[in-house]
Amino acid sequence: MKKTALLSMLLAFALILGYVEALIPLPFGMPGMKLGLPNLAVLLTMYRFGNKEALTVNGARVLLSGFLFGNFSAILYSLSGAVVSFLVMAGCKKFSCFSVTGVSVAGGTAHNCAQLLVAMLVVQTYRTVYYLPYLLAAGCVTGLCLGLIAGQVMKRLPEARDLS
Repeated sequence: MKKTALLSMLLAFALILGYVEALIPLPFGMPGMKLGLPNLAVLLTMYRFGNKEALTVNGARVLLSGFLFGNFSAILYSLSGAVVSFLVMAGCKKFSCFSVTGVSVAGGTAHNCAQLLVAMLVVQTYRTVYYLPYLLAAGCVTGLCLGLIAGQVMKRLPEARDLS
């Protein structure tokens, strides 16, 4: 019961971060570029509770955010990025050479690559591939920042076994 409440709070945290992110104007002029703030909640869930719980929080966040603040197109782009990002993060987390920051960077870049691929399919042109270097750089920078924040937050949170 306590675990369900904590996961619900992490989902609410992810939704709030997504809403805050939507309010922050980015001056880069790149369509669809975001900071990825909700990924902080996903990272915390993944490291404190596990992959299954993180996937549930991430999927619920994408669907709820899409229905609350977006549309079907937003859900399509977000879901593609979220699924690929999650798979990459879960895979990287298995290897001890990846810190939470490394996992976050890998997830951020994977998210951007997946969304770019969907954009190329939707607009039916490969010209959007020119965004790739910018999206990779953005994924690295935001992934680095979020990973560092997640690492600091996790130092201050009790272990999941202490929360249940």
